[in-house]
Amino acid sequence: MPDLTTDVRYVKGIGEQRTKGLGKLGIRTLGDLIGYFPRAYDDRRTFRKIRDLQEGESACVEAMVAAAPTLSRVRKGLELVKLRAVDETGALDVTFFNQAYMRDNLRTGETYTFFGKAEGNLLRRSMTNPLVEREGSRLMTGRIMPIYPLTAGISQLMLVKAVEQGLAACRGLLPDPLPDEVRREHQLCRVGYAYEQIHFPRSEEELAVARRRLVFEELFLLALGLKRLRSRRETLTCAAWENIDIADFYARLPFALTGAQRRAVDEILADFAAGRPMNRLVQGDVGSGKTMVAAAAMVCAARNGKQAALMAPTELLAEQHYRGLAPLLEGMGVTCVLLTGGMGAKKRRDALAKLASGEAQIAIGTHALISADVAYRDLGLVVTDEQHRFGVAQRAALSAKGESPHLLVMSATPIPRTLALIIYGDLDVSVIDELPPGRQKIDTFCVPGSYHQRIYNFLRKEIAAGRQAYIICSMVEENDQIPDDRKAATEYAKMLQEQVFPDLRVACVHGRMKSKEKDKVMGAFANRGTDILVSTTVVEVGVDVPNATVMVVEDADRFGLSQLHQLRGRVGRGQHKSYCILISDNRSEETRARLKVMTKTADGFKIAEEDLRLRGPGDFFGQRQHGLPALKVADLTCDVALLKEAQEAAEALLARDPALEDHPVTAKRVELIFAGSGDALN
Repeated sequence: MPDLTTDVRYVKGIGEQRTKGLGKLGIRTLGDLIGYFPRAYDDRRTFRKIRDLQEGESACVEAMVAAAPTLSRVRKGLELVKLRAVDETGALDVTFFNQAYMRDNLRTGETYTFFGKAEGNLLRRSMTNPLVEREGSRLMTGRIMPIYPLTAGISQLMLVKAVEQGLAACRGLLPDPLPDEVRREHQLCRVGYAYEQIHFPRSEEELAVARRRLVFEELFLLALGLKRLRSRRETLTCAAWENIDIADFYARLPFALTGAQRRAVDEILADFAAGRPMNRLVQGDVGSGKTMVAAAAMVCAARNGKQAALMAPTELLAEQHYRGLAPLLEGMGVTCVLLTGGMGAKKRRDALAKLASGEAQIAIGTHALISADVAYRDLGLVVTDEQHRFGVAQRAALSAKGESPHLLVMSATPIPRTLALIIYGDLDVSVIDELPPGRQKIDTFCVPGSYHQRIYNFLRKEIAAGRQAYIICSMVEENDQIPDDRKAATEYAKMLQEQVFPDLRVACVHGRMKSKEKDKVMGAFANRGTDILVSTTVVEVGVDVPNATVMVVEDADRFGLSQLHQLRGRVGRGQHKSYCILISDNRSEETRARLKVMTKTADGFKIAEEDLRLRGPGDFFGQRQHGLPALKVADLTCDVALLKEAQEAAEALLARDPALEDHPVTAKRVELIFAGSGDALN
């Protein structure tokens, strides 16, 4: 008898080879399979006679193949199969590109269902690459079809069949994590019905009922987990820090902190004095001075006889923090060490000895800070930079190096407060909403692709003046498969180097590179060894290059506004005038309005609110690295009312049953979804 943990290879029709492909999609068990929800739906219920087909409309046509299909090879790599299909109202010309097998699959005199977009005129209608099924089959036509994200070797048809088999095997096996009283009170359907209709809806209405149930469930379980985490942390205690006067730190700074920075530091100092471990997020725009806030906190830790560790996502960023902070802190009698994976053995041994003995009060590094051989004498403060690059697991692993240390999380991704409370629901939030004086205003323009030559001329002028530039490519998506960032960046960099800037130094960086390789390319750019860096969004959070003055973003409409704002923040860091050029040929009104926001404001929080309103939270949750369970169905812009309902229901349940002892199925599901985020609830 199968259950939800049964290996997916035992589902009828899958086998060894397809199991590998499904594994790439994160589908390893029967539970993963039925929990792999569609990303969209295709309504294939409309049937038309050939005469009634509307140009540009997608519809099904039942028609007979009138003559044997013909195969022609137009050129190398391009084969065409053509045929004519007829019904009692007219004829349909059908063409298949590079599907030679269709010539033998379709037999003269037999009737098939063709689903595709109608083209041509009133006299001659046609379809290109339609989906074809035998008459009456109705497996892929005549219904609302789920559209799943795919990978190489896995087709929509194969996935549809597998999910159907999976649902059949699970019928009656699905435990319901929603308590009956909650389900009834909020008028939600049963779990089995929800799963069947989210995959294979019989109508839009039934899909809406299923989606509402699953969104509520997802947000309810998330709210339960976060409330339990927070209440658990609130029961922890630690000795209150007494020495929290850092006036001399402020006096030693070569500049005055902004009011927003001082406010964030005051909130942190109050946490230190409260007698329980701090869990605080400091959220501030690119260049708002979060690092100085962290420095103030680390000085306070040292004053209280504690050690502090600052973890950055890359070696380059860690080195940058070290170069910036060590001279300042050591001038105040606070010893710093750098710890990264690429350090020489002798330097590493020396750093480890200083941390173990307590001679060094501050460690700055990468995830090397959580290696097994790293021991701290008394770790009292953990700071993670760019939280969305770390999972909660890494945060927790560093915290485990001390006795309930204080935790400070820094993020340069401006997130609307409502969303921050969900993403970081277990943290208190400080917002730095003010930029230090002296930050360059970045002129932002949005132009069509026809401006490329003018942009290249402008880049040449800036580089001749001794400046540098970034060019960002979006990822290439092929056949609905997982996008590849390597192809876009490397091909574009090659074209620029060979055809546009043969006399300049063009380099390329993308997400498929190994960390060391990436750091090497970024380091060369930072040290002026490269004029133009072609990149994917891996530079979104990156090394400080004050000499870079131009950020060009190709296909800017493919990015979220918050992401564009992050990319723009890579320039304008030195004393030179800086520019951001967004290139887009998308003519839709909505897209143009969205990109116009970037040319009008530099306020990351305004941009984030607008992004959330226009595009939904995909941009914030796209990384799937914020450490929380990924949301599969909920959309936090559209589902705000349901979110409030789910949070209230979670609060009410915990008020009645704080440890969820009377609701073991609910408790188990909450534990499961949070186990993957490294902050298990047991």
